Amino acid sequence: METNEISRAELQEMMKDAFVSILTERKDILEDAMSEAILDIMFGRAIEEGDTGEYSPEKEVITKLLD
Repeated sequence: METNEISRAELQEMMKDAFVSILTERKDILEDAMSEAILDIMFGRAIEEGDTGEYSPEKEVITKLLD
């Protein structure tokens, strides 16, 4: 079996072309990734704002989740 060697520059160009092609043809992938990233940031900030350093009893948490 013959193996073909490619240079680092050729590999980078191939990867760049593949990403550009995917993101051009499937814009929804990038949009979904950006939406998820923004939601993660917002969720993290909400957790930080609500963190008082105090713990709640497990029963209280379960009760609130089930209501």
